[in-house]
Amino acid sequence: MTYAAPVTEMLATLRASGDLDGLLDETLTLDLVETILSEAARFAAEEIAPLNAVADRNGPRLAQGAVTTSPGWKALYTDWRTSGWNALSAPAAWGGQQLPGTVQAACREIWNAASMSFGIGPTLTEGAIEALIHHAPEALRALYLPRLVSGEWMGTMNLTEPQSGSDLSGIRTRAEAVGDGTYRIFGQKIFITYGEHDLAENIVHLVLARLPGAPEGTRGISLFLVPKFLVNPDGSLDARNDVLCVGLEHKLGLHGSPTCTMAFGEQEGAIGYLIGEENRGLNCMFTMMNNTRLAVGIQGVGVAERAYQKARAFASERRQGRADPAVKEPSPILAHPDVQRMLLTMKAQTAAARGICYRAAAAIDRSEQAGSEDERRQALAIASLLTPIAKAFATDTGVDVASLGIQVHGGMGFIEETGAARFYRDARIAPIYEGTNGIQAIDLVTRKIGQEDGVVVAALIAGMQAELAATPEEIDKRHLVEAVEALGVATRHLLDGLTGGRRDAVLAVATPYLRLFALTLGGIELLRLANLADGDAAPARRLLSRFFNATLAATVPGLGRSILDGNGLTPSEAEIALG
Repeated sequence: MTYAAPVTEMLATLRASGDLDGLLDETLTLDLVETILSEAARFAAEEIAPLNAVADRNGPRLAQGAVTTSPGWKALYTDWRTSGWNALSAPAAWGGQQLPGTVQAACREIWNAASMSFGIGPTLTEGAIEALIHHAPEALRALYLPRLVSGEWMGTMNLTEPQSGSDLSGIRTRAEAVGDGTYRIFGQKIFITYGEHDLAENIVHLVLARLPGAPEGTRGISLFLVPKFLVNPDGSLDARNDVLCVGLEHKLGLHGSPTCTMAFGEQEGAIGYLIGEENRGLNCMFTMMNNTRLAVGIQGVGVAERAYQKARAFASERRQGRADPAVKEPSPILAHPDVQRMLLTMKAQTAAARGICYRAAAAIDRSEQAGSEDERRQALAIASLLTPIAKAFATDTGVDVASLGIQVHGGMGFIEETGAARFYRDARIAPIYEGTNGIQAIDLVTRKIGQEDGVVVAALIAGMQAELAATPEEIDKRHLVEAVEALGVATRHLLDGLTGGRRDAVLAVATPYLRLFALTLGGIELLRLANLADGDAAPARRLLSRFFNATLAATVPGLGRSILDGNGLTPSEAEIALG
């Protein structure tokens, strides 16, 4: 079975959660958005999805510093970029189509559902474009952005080092000023996605490094653009830079995506160019990372959708047992209540994660396009609040749904030939990279809910209450009402804990709080979708919302009580208990 993007549901979610109607005008119509998604769905089904299994079995190969990607991968990428897909949301000034980020998010879901290994590559290029637009000097933007936007060149993000993972304060890669405006970069980076490959003519590495005499910790990190090939003033490629791939990782999943160990400056030093100010590189990199974190959340939605579709098809075909004792022939397992439960959980969780991610993308759109500075500031605050929730919940959803997909397949799910296991293997990285989900939870409780002394999160909760008040009485919403109440109580408890000096107690319940928040918000997004529904789609969407509320949102009050009670242990007691 190939992949068929759920264009109708995606379009409805863009309207219900992504504020699409507010973005439409004479040039961007609902019909145009539908056409874009339909064409993306066709390309994904016909071109990307068939190569996913091929790439899983035949990953990239490294020889003498050069990486050859999986069979068909190079031609696929060329077709994809020349069709204009890389330029969807980039500014027109640099050759982009300047479509809303919400439309880009929906397309990104489609690419990743067809193949996470393929979809992650362009995601990093998008992040590099964003970082250069906001922080690079004009000369570098003019030289690099048009080719990054077109997809002729691709971008990477180089943070992690062998001794420095999530904590970037230990970075040892160093940069030395040459005196002509360039720098020489020396060091090694690991886990670099698409760090070396044969898809694009040039690879533009964004590298964190330290200058001599820089302050200790994260305050002494600078950001540099380091191209694989040096670039002449006319944009043509010059000599190979002192950048080399010295290793490829052998991974649980994402076998089609080259994950590289990169060596900078093995000889005279890799030539680099400063992005932003000296010692302010982490601020520049966060521009790239925040967008990438939402993109990774959308990866989770994509792989969850793909796993659900495969499990749903298998359950329709596989016959075992008799759901109706009066019928002699075995029933499709789809007819058994527990299989229905699993499939409904998969579908509902995926739809909720999609709604949260699209809502976060819409907030980013408003932060860039709103009429007044105050409106843009408010939208950015909402986007900042939603991003860790979207990243963590959607990637956890990808893993949960892919795991359930294996369960629906039974023993055949554990056998590689069915493909169900591949989705789980691919999905498992998403809660880890671009900031682990534990880090997302810490970010949420220590920085995001406290924005403007809690005003931002209070406004979001008030919006949920307004949505519930506007919902017709015939729609069962009691579980959501209780969930929103529990979210408000838990949020106030954590804010009081931070101001009261109980930081360790707050951190101990950060992850369950993020899940509580996400389940509540996910229920609201499904309710929005149900309220929007009309015609033939209405019954299914309302039933799915009801199922989510009765099975997932209903767990929120219990999570709330556990947050109020804490985990019962101090950090020192936890160490004792762990032995």
